[in-house]
Amino acid sequence: MQSFEKNINRLQGEKGKQWLADLPRLIAQMGKIYDLSGLKPVENLSYNYVLSGFQGEQPIVLKLEIDNDALKRESAALKAFTRFGVVTVLAESDGMLLLQRAVSGGSLKSYFPKKDTEAISITCQCLKQLHQAPILKSKAFPHIQDWLMILNQDWPIPKSYLQKARALRDQLLQTSTKDVLLHGDLHHDNILQSGDDWLVIDPKGVIGEAAYEVAAFIRNPMPELLTMDTAENIIHHRIDLFATILDVAQQRILDWCFVQAVLSWCWAIEDGLDTSYFENMTIKLEAISCIHK
Repeated sequence: MQSFEKNINRLQGEKGKQWLADLPRLIAQMGKIYDLSGLKPVENLSYNYVLSGFQGEQPIVLKLEIDNDALKRESAALKAFTRFGVVTVLAESDGMLLLQRAVSGGSLKSYFPKKDTEAISITCQCLKQLHQAPILKSKAFPHIQDWLMILNQDWPIPKSYLQKARALRDQLLQTSTKDVLLHGDLHHDNILQSGDDWLVIDPKGVIGEAAYEVAAFIRNPMPELLTMDTAENIIHHRIDLFATILDVAQQRILDWCFVQAVLSWCWAIEDGLDTSYFENMTIKLEAISCIHK
């Protein structure tokens, strides 16, 4: 909870302090309006205040956020992925989403590191299902090229990394395959067990080629992956297996991993967050790239 409050205060200032102070009233109000019971905050809160509970007998998740635009984007993505393996949106209002809760709700993070191969297989099943969703004709979702424009700015990142990320970005975009609707952040914590199946949560909603999707999984879980002596071998194994299952060139996956590591580094700088993980991941991927060639 302290980390959550620190994040809100840092990013939102006085507005964030007021929102935090108003949370108990807001939770009580939502509980009354939607007939919710047993509301309890989940562990590892970051930027959203997330509670599990029940609506009648149905397990639910109540998600509250100060950034209403972010919740609207998430809701739009979940609705676009309806019938393709995501949790269901039950209700929404300003600053609030009421969602189906996956039960048992254990994430793929519990598979790391001993069941990594099985986790990759599950992730591929999920992304193949997600990528069947039609792309809406409206401009509801950005294209990955819009996200990647941020690489053109000047950042306190070694020039060689920025130049390489820009060059790879341009090459990958120019040679990209068919566009699909992507989750945009499909990692271990966003894939939850639901009975005998798996459901996906927290989609960003972005358009691009399917190969872009696997890089988030490959650099996670954070920070556990890079604390392991075998991190480089794990990354190699993941790239090889994703390439085989999805019939994508290993080099293409590796290139997307590098571009996204630098992109995440830029985003962390922009948000005033600790950049060390993405810096270390970029260095690791650069080393792997040199060996791979």
